[in-house]
Amino acid sequence: MTTQPQPAVSVTPPLPTRRNAELLLLCFAAMITTAALAIVQADQDRRLSWDLLDYAAGFLVLFAGAHLAIRRFAPYADPLLLPVVALLNGLGLVMIHRLDLAERFAGGGARAVAHPQVLWTLVGVAAFALVVALLKDHRQLARYGYISGLAGLVILAIPALLPLSFSEQNGAKIWIRLPGFSIQPAEFSKILLLIFFSAVLVAKRGLFTSAGKHFLGMDLPRPRDLAPLLAAWVISVGVMIFEKDLGTSLLLYASFLVVVYLATQRFSWVVIGLALFALGSVAAYFAFGHVRVRVQTWLDPFADPEGSGYQMVQSLFSFATGGIFGTGLGNGQPDTVPAASTDFIIAAFGEELGLVGLAGLLMLYTIVIIRGMRTAIAVRDSFGKLLAAGLASTLAIQLFIVVGGVTKLIPLTGLTTPWMSYGGSSLLANYVLLAILVRISHAARRPFRTRSRNISSIAAAKTEVIERV
Repeated sequence: MTTQPQPAVSVTPPLPTRRNAELLLLCFAAMITTAALAIVQADQDRRLSWDLLDYAAGFLVLFAGAHLAIRRFAPYADPLLLPVVALLNGLGLVMIHRLDLAERFAGGGARAVAHPQVLWTLVGVAAFALVVALLKDHRQLARYGYISGLAGLVILAIPALLPLSFSEQNGAKIWIRLPGFSIQPAEFSKILLLIFFSAVLVAKRGLFTSAGKHFLGMDLPRPRDLAPLLAAWVISVGVMIFEKDLGTSLLLYASFLVVVYLATQRFSWVVIGLALFALGSVAAYFAFGHVRVRVQTWLDPFADPEGSGYQMVQSLFSFATGGIFGTGLGNGQPDTVPAASTDFIIAAFGEELGLVGLAGLLMLYTIVIIRGMRTAIAVRDSFGKLLAAGLASTLAIQLFIVVGGVTKLIPLTGLTTPWMSYGGSSLLANYVLLAILVRISHAARRPFRTRSRNISSIAAAKTEVIERV
């Protein structure tokens, strides 16, 4: 009796791609968005039009295109990421449109921003599909780690070097104003710097994990190993001082500390990093007036309710008016909060959807963050683990800074709510971030080939075939 030779390579049974489930969830997101838009139209215009169906069809076609890009180029990607983001984006468009209607009925002179936001959504989804199609393997980004870091620093520093007329708005020098449009480079810088941090930490992990002195139960790093931490501290404090942007400063530095901790598993890095940031913040408070104004407004916004504290006071009134279940979409007065469509869109949702509706929105963000962390756990390469965890952590930190600011938990910052607030730079950058997460999740969930058992003892050892980048 002869035995048939076993194949040299066997393929694990393919996992379900869940693309049909993703498409079904996208249809559900389109239904919720359309229903919310209909409620707003009924409350504000006192009528419904057939144009709502056109909007719903356009929304579904747009994200169906992104779904087809995933189905073609990343079929094993997480099926929840795109539908949840589509729902967040759709609800953001509804609220921005609702604020435009309030301005129109009040006779305000502010320009409508819903239509530009729709165009930026189109550009963002197109950029998402382009990144998913062109980025064949996320590990390719590690090759350009230093270039990404240099590019991130350059575009982050440009607003600080430009004249005030080309860079400043609401007291913060964070813009690059060009004829016809403007961009906020910090939104793209956070992605480039995360790629740089992840690439460097993977390449030089031994340097960061080398033993130093043992003090108070912690292994402190050697002084010569602190250069990257000090560089990140200088960058973040520089952004706080020269660009007057507390939110971006905190976001960049906190994201760096998270990635460093994940790479080294040494809590001493976090302790030293937080101590450095606290020292820099205290020094900036006493040295720069705009930092003192932010902190004093946070401590007591009612000390100047008609001046520096007006925005925070109106935000707190909006949350109080909303209560548990809210006033209902289209029935509140969220337009009384300055910058309601950008920095304070969370306050607008808090008034009209109440605590319950706002908790639902935060749960949607939590789903994206948790799925990003699960992707970091499942992916098999160290760079992908750090990058996915860094991107998911950045979303979590940004959401905490935004919600904490508008609820007076922390000093107010100028960050926008991802995928919901008005702003082309934020929307485009966050769709690029989502595309990278989708690409990493595809690598984490796709089946891989393994060597099967053979007669020889060498072939009997289980080995993994690693694909070339």
